[in-house]
Amino acid sequence: MKKGNPETRKQKVNAIIIRQKKEYRRPDGLRVKFEDNACVLTNEFGEPKDSEIRGPVAREAAERWNKIASVASIIV
Repeated sequence: MKKGNPETRKQKVNAIIIRQKKEYRRPDGLRVKFEDNACVLTNEFGEPKDSEIRGPVAREAAERWNKIASVASIIV
């Protein structure tokens, strides 16, 4: 986390959720939940603004967004 400037406050940005605390069920019956909620900030084309994602990424997000899968360190 780094300090932001006041102009960026209260602005809408594009983001993709990669982890959520609420448990959800996959079609094969497996239940998945993470320790925290996390998202990746993206541009309007769905490409991540950062070059690295720390922590696990849900398989559903990685399958839908190929660019996120390429910069993810762990896919669960």
